[in-house]
Amino acid sequence: MESIENKIYRRIRGKSYLWAFSETDFGDLGSREAVRQSLVRLVKQGKIRRVIHGLYDYPKYSEMLKQQVSPDLSQVAQALSRKFGWRIQPSGNTALNFLGLSTQVPGKIVYFSDGSNREYRIGKQSLIFKKTLLKHAVFKYPETALVVQALDALTQDRFNSEIAKKIRSHFDEGMLKKILLDAQSVKGWIHKCIRIICVGKKSE
Repeated sequence: MESIENKIYRRIRGKSYLWAFSETDFGDLGSREAVRQSLVRLVKQGKIRRVIHGLYDYPKYSEMLKQQVSPDLSQVAQALSRKFGWRIQPSGNTALNFLGLSTQVPGKIVYFSDGSNREYRIGKQSLIFKKTLLKHAVFKYPETALVVQALDALTQDRFNSEIAKKIRSHFDEGMLKKILLDAQSVKGWIHKCIRIICVGKKSE
């Protein structure tokens, strides 16, 4: 019979590098204590990395830098939202940064949340959750929220074909289709921009 540890690591390897996770993501594989002990062993083996207390990721090694790549804070934020049952959305400035639409290197990554106010220090950056009423609908895919929040912060008059191309370059065709379907509830100019980004056409 396959061990819980092997089942956990198989699931992790089925994800992309820098996927972040907690015990919550493996609750169907065994007891909380068994999962926790398995994660501790995987850390000791160097197969996964502890990011903060109770949260880990699947590290990626950079041949160019000759070291592991820093944790993906968007992945960390999503893992925390799953762990605590929060609904989250990136702030406008955070979304712009993640999509390469801002030249500033932020010291703080901010997410709006319907959970409690929290702040985590990860490397040289702070990951901050601010409790607030979420402005936009909660979407199925975090990528949709990312695009919507970025456009909202960008404003309509600054959107153009170059911006559309830059945003589009962050997603494959499959994800662009998912974003378009997921954003059907979005109204007005933001939905028109999303349609241009995803299929190159304006809404009818």
